[in-house]
This record gives sequence, C-alpha cells and structure tokens, in this order.
Amino acid sequence: MNSPKDIVIPDIQSTVDDRQIAIDKVGIKSIRYPVSIAELGGGVQKTVANFDMYVGLPKDKKGTHMSRFVEILNQFDSPFSSDSFKKMLDKMVVALEANSGEIKMEFPFFIEKAAPVSKVKSLMDYQATFFGHVLKREFSFAMKVVVPVKSLCPCSKEISDYGAHNQRSHVTINATLSQGDIWIEDLVKVAEEEASCELFGLLKRPDEKYVTERAYDNPKFVEDLVRDISVRLDKDQRISGYSVESENFESIHNHSAYALVRK
Repeated sequence: MNSPKDIVIPDIQSTVDDRQIAIDKVGIKSIRYPVSIAELGGGVQKTVANFDMYVGLPKDKKGTHMSRFVEILNQFDSPFSSDSFKKMLDKMVVALEANSGEIKMEFPFFIEKAAPVSKVKSLMDYQATFFGHVLKREFSFAMKVVVPVKSLCPCSKEISDYGAHNQRSHVTINATLSQGDIWIEDLVKVAEEEASCELFGLLKRPDEKYVTERAYDNPKFVEDLVRDISVRLDKDQRISGYSVESENFESIHNHSAYALVRK
C-alpha cells in the first residue's frame, strides 16, 4: 500500500483554460474572522471582521487556490491598521501569484467615551470598513466609518416659539489615503465635532440637559453637516479623496433627509 506521501493528487485548477477569458475578481466572500485593530495611541482592540478577498485570474488559468485565502487570514497576526492592511494585501497577491487583488474588511469598532457632565464612561460602537486594492504593485487604501450623531433643524428652531425638531443621523465618511496612517478615531472625531451634538452610550440627567442644549445652540441642516465635514477633510493632507454622506432619520416625517459630497 502506498503511503499518503506517495499518492499523486491532480491539481485541476492549475491547468490551462482554453476559453481564454480573464476573470476580474475571484476569491472568497463573507468569511468572518477574529481580528485585532490598532488604536490611535498604541492600544489594540479585539473584534470580529467580515472579509471579502479576491484576486484577478489570467485568461490561461483555470482556477485560483481558494484555500490560500483562508491560510493568509489564519497566519496574519499583526494588529490591523492602514499600513498593516497593505502588507496583508501584498502577501495575498504573492501567495496567489496574481497581478491584482482586493480585500474588504468590515467590523464593529468601539470607543470609550466620557459623558459631558457626569464623566461616567461607556462604549460607543461604530461600523468601520477597510478597502484595499493592488494592481501591478500599485496599492490603494480607503477607510469608511459610519458615525451616529445628533442633528437639530435650524428652520424648526427659527419658526417655533419653543423647541425644535431634531433627529439621530448617520454620517458616513469614506476616505482614500494618500500618505501616512489614518485612524478610525480621526474620522469619528471629525463627524462628531461637526454635528449638532455627538452621541454617548450612557447619560445621566445633567448629561441629557447638556446634549439637548448643545444641539439647540448648534442647529444644522443635513446640507450643513456634509459641507462642514468636507471643509475639515480638505485640510487633511493624508486624504487624497473622499465621500461624505449623512442620513437624518427625521422625527416629524416618515422619511429621511439625505446629502452627499464627493471629492
């Protein structure tokens, strides 16, 4: 009887394909994996990410090596940042013998925040996504964050004898990196500082008073919100391009207000 080492197993996916049609993206989609995320300030946060991983397949190759994508995830033990994400992308295209590759990594990210008056601490969660693409050794990296904030309508404040309608808003910033490292906390900070008021996981009554009055003193239309964030991003030399979206979940309508700026 032959030992397992002596058995020759045919590798069909490495054979030549005679249809001569290149495939733009082939790989694995929606695989969840535990990861560590580098935090601003040197900390590391553990979370769970959802990955899409693809490479380009030349027209003469029948298939790619699907198991290698999972091997790369399993072997990669560095905390993820914009810099280490590029290293993983490079490792993938080398392992798959590809000229192009793409990775999307989506995960919840938590930031500890202190309430504005009582200073009681709690965690706020944000949805973050890393995007990486490489073509012939040319890399690009983008980061997206979804930041929940509070907005208050300037028109409602102006025309009302008392009070003003306000809403919870989701600000989505998608920034393409040009140089250096950019952090999730950086983009969250921009969105929260330009909103009528930021949100908190835990508030005591004095904090609720502060948040309500802060928003009333800082009213913003959805248009104001995306424009003010764009002004901030324009000044960041690390960012080469971006999109800013805001969806305001209206409190006096059964629909949302929405605005988008791209650069």
